[in-house]
Amino acid sequence: MKILITGGAGYLGSVLTPTLLGLGHHVTVVDNFLFRQNSLADCCPYEGFQIVRGDCRDEALMKKLVGGADVIIPLAALVGAPLCDRDPVAARTTNFEAVAMLCRLASAAQRILMPVTNSGYGVGEKDKFCTEETPLRPISLYGTTKVQAEEVILQRENSISFRLATVFGVSPRMRIDLLVNDFVHRAVNDRAVVIFEGHFKRNYIHVRDVARVFAHALNRFEEMKGKPYNVGLDEANLSKLELCAVIQKHLPKFVFLEAPIGEDPDKRDYIVSNARLAATGFTPEWGLDRGIRELIKGFTILRNSVYANV
Repeated sequence: MKILITGGAGYLGSVLTPTLLGLGHHVTVVDNFLFRQNSLADCCPYEGFQIVRGDCRDEALMKKLVGGADVIIPLAALVGAPLCDRDPVAARTTNFEAVAMLCRLASAAQRILMPVTNSGYGVGEKDKFCTEETPLRPISLYGTTKVQAEEVILQRENSISFRLATVFGVSPRMRIDLLVNDFVHRAVNDRAVVIFEGHFKRNYIHVRDVARVFAHALNRFEEMKGKPYNVGLDEANLSKLELCAVIQKHLPKFVFLEAPIGEDPDKRDYIVSNARLAATGFTPEWGLDRGIRELIKGFTILRNSVYANV
């Protein structure tokens, strides 16, 4: 297949792009290389790989590229509440308006697979799992723009959205500001972390399993299309304190304390069911423990805070 990916040099795209090339697909990536990354250099030997340095909001550019694609994967986004709050105009134009433009430019026959975020669930009910039928109540600009993008995507028949849990794991375009990555980075380098509102729960998924979800959906598109899917680890609906306890098993000198005062600016708190995706035959390969072992090795190499979005 001919696949067009916007933001394909980012944290997820730097894993997804070589995955799809390795499966024999032709992949064109559009990216503005905001973080001056070189994460797709290893893809250059593939004859089926094309790279365009550009902005996903450039309608003239995207119109030329969309026509040659069988599948469109809009990854380009300002990811995370802090980054979106820093530049709300860019957040809205990139996370939502650029996606709406792609839907307008694409033909009815073209397929769109898009990652959004399960942070759209906002604050869930205690001990009640959020399913794809749970009302969406985003509590951040990031969550709001992603919910809006999902709405316009699913108005098309030939689309799938993936409501990603908090992603973790090593990527060629690394991020240390994601929660698991952040806590492991602190455990490796500082051996300590102070936690605010440690009872807040969320779900987690490894970046390589996210890439596998896209490949899975390409093979089962007709049976999966037209729906959103939660993508996370069933065994990893964990509070921040529970997550730190798992990390401590791997790094016994790691100390974590919950602050008696102070607030977490990210107020998400929910548990998630991934049963709909599991019913399609998808099983994650990367559990939390395996991912933590990988991150420990990664952070033995990486020490620079440039590997973050904020």
